[in-house]
Amino acid sequence: MQKLIVIKNKKATFEYELIDFYTAGIVLSGTEIKSIRQGRASIVDSFCSFNDKKELFVINMHVEQYSQGGYVKHKIKGDRKLLLEKKELIKLKKQLQNIGLTIIPTKLYINQKGLAKLDIALAKGKKNYDKRQKIMERENKREISRLKKQS
Repeated sequence: MQKLIVIKNKKATFEYELIDFYTAGIVLSGTEIKSIRQGRASIVDSFCSFNDKKELFVINMHVEQYSQGGYVKHKIKGDRKLLLEKKELIKLKKQLQNIGLTIIPTKLYINQKGLAKLDIALAKGKKNYDKRQKIMERENKREISRLKKQS
């Protein structure tokens, strides 16, 4: 059994309010999937958008070069096509027409069959005061747990 590779976007829950979740396949080349299986990818600064053919792409997903790749190389930061059902694509396209919504990747993983999957979420950006509130709640929770440990 292969080890489970999970690459998370930890900034997503802090920067955005996640509304709806989807799981999509990714079109990758051979060296890209091998690099992802080594855990050498990042989805922190990436986002998803539709092209003129109504296909969904992930933009700015960072996948490092595979060390034993030879002369065949892939783009480190390139656009990669996402595979979703037609109904899901239509639903996402309609929901994106609302002002302030975007699609962001939340998790990249290898499933049991060895295929790369990307969990994406329809998200709305948080305001600065929402972020400060979250930080204050986290600090209060830590302080309470410290006080419990002392007593």
